[in-house]
Amino acid sequence: DELTVGQRSTAKMVNYGLAYGMGAPGLADRLNIPVPEAQEIMDRYYERFEGVAGFLDQIVRQAHADGFTTTMFGRRRYLPELGSGNPRVRAIGERQALNAPIQGSAADIMKLAMIGVDQALREEKLNTTMILTVHDELVFEVPTGEEESARELVEREMVSVADMKVPLRVEPSFGPNWAEAKG
Repeated sequence: DELTVGQRSTAKMVNYGLAYGMGAPGLADRLNIPVPEAQEIMDRYYERFEGVAGFLDQIVRQAHADGFTTTMFGRRRYLPELGSGNPRVRAIGERQALNAPIQGSAADIMKLAMIGVDQALREEKLNTTMILTVHDELVFEVPTGEEESARELVEREMVSVADMKVPLRVEPSFGPNWAEAKG
């Protein structure tokens, strides 16, 4: 079954929100629904994906024990807020503990992909130029005639950055400008 834009948007909000420590009031606010309905969505989510709650709890417990979290590549984010006597400051640290391994790993993947793509462009002597990143996207200037070579190279380098249970996916697109390429 295909998802509607609204269903996809709700699913993204639930997935990201819960992974980053959002509670029912925050989810209700973002989805513009009553808090009990948001709580019901959260409860169903945790029932359907029963390992998620334990995984998130373990991240926070480990961060309290270590004083930091780690990305999948071993980069640490220290969280002095976790040692605060102020419960609000400690809660901020706990949300950061949930966010850092996920967002930090995504940032690591992007940086490693950029390095790999840059090296491969040089080795294959393409005139394609990486010009910027936008969240989880790389933007290139690609000379006419290099589109297919550049697409294959970028896709190959980006998907090979991390060996994960769920493979990385790349969706290249082209256009005379960024807006049309995104289209």
